[in-house]
Amino acid sequence: MRSFFLSEPRLLLFGFFISYFASYGQTFFISIFNLEIRSLLNLSDGQFGILYSLATLTSAIILIWFGKLIDIMDLRIYTFIVSLGLVCACIGMFFLINNLFMLFVLIFSLRFFGQGAMSHTGITTMSRYYISDRGKAISVGSFGDVLAMMTFPIIALYIIQLVGWTEAWLFAGLIILIIFFPLCLYLLKDHTRLHKEFLKKTNESTVQINWTRRDVIIDRNFYVYLPISIAPPFILTGLIFHQVFIITNKGWGMELLASSYIGWGIFSIIGLFIGGPLIDKVDTKKAIPYYLFPMLFGILFMMLFEHSIYIFLYMALLGITNGLWLPFTGSLWAELYGVKNLGAIRALMHACMVFASALSPVILGLIIDYKFGTFTIGLFCVVLILFSSYFPFVFKNK
Repeated sequence: MRSFFLSEPRLLLFGFFISYFASYGQTFFISIFNLEIRSLLNLSDGQFGILYSLATLTSAIILIWFGKLIDIMDLRIYTFIVSLGLVCACIGMFFLINNLFMLFVLIFSLRFFGQGAMSHTGITTMSRYYISDRGKAISVGSFGDVLAMMTFPIIALYIIQLVGWTEAWLFAGLIILIIFFPLCLYLLKDHTRLHKEFLKKTNESTVQINWTRRDVIIDRNFYVYLPISIAPPFILTGLIFHQVFIITNKGWGMELLASSYIGWGIFSIIGLFIGGPLIDKVDTKKAIPYYLFPMLFGILFMMLFEHSIYIFLYMALLGITNGLWLPFTGSLWAELYGVKNLGAIRALMHACMVFASALSPVILGLIIDYKFGTFTIGLFCVVLILFSSYFPFVFKNK
């Protein structure tokens, strides 16, 4: 384990920090401002969900093309482009006015550059340059995403109470500009050497599998494992996007919700550091049918119980699946299809994930608008989990 951390420590830290700062484009952060944004533009839950989903869908479509550029472009240039885009989106939110088109462009930019391109960069980099320790590398990189979920809501709520919600977005953009940019220059300064070593190993290997994206699209396994790969972002995006409705319906408060993210983070870390080493030792295809079950039990707690203690059980169990999801799905596609064209293949999968996360705010928003409650939302998610887990379980030995 020590040799793993010491082999390429700068690359591991790059994976960590790009996942951390990408979280400014994740739903859990944007949803903190749900009420303020809807109040400014006079939108219902369903209306904002539709706009959010359209922006996210647009980002998914463009990511299919843009994501494959990481296979041919210098990682440092690619990282600079996507992080600069996120900076502009965050600062743009500071200047948001009552204009639907402006909101659409800004939400699109947050989702495309943050959730889309920056997250794609982190996972692809960890998957590509680590072979035998791929699971552990993805876990270390993804720890940034988990730490952001533990800290961003608390920091954001503090800034909102101190100076205002638009100022919180200005703070986010400046933090990326001042801290992340110089970090990247340092952490990736040896990237040319590392990439040459990677290309040499790839060219010399006689056992590497290197599918093209066209091959993947017609492969049965892609469709067997796609639903279980995109179920967590679909479900979590919907639940987090409408978390204000859920906690109000259950009688839980915003302070309690912010505190529960600490539990989410702790149990996500547990999931990360169980899942990463586990998939370095076992076939991911055999383990993946079971990783959604903690989320299943967490949603059942949310559906059936009202006491405030259950928000912590709910968030903790969601956190375990979130932690397992990152190394499991990050490793799965590299195992199935190789690493030579991993950027293009992961861009396709990531676009499907973003597409799924775009649909859930609309679907759950319509459930809310038609006066259904948290039980119906939970039941919908439970059915989806069982459906997604069925096909990998049936085909895991084939």
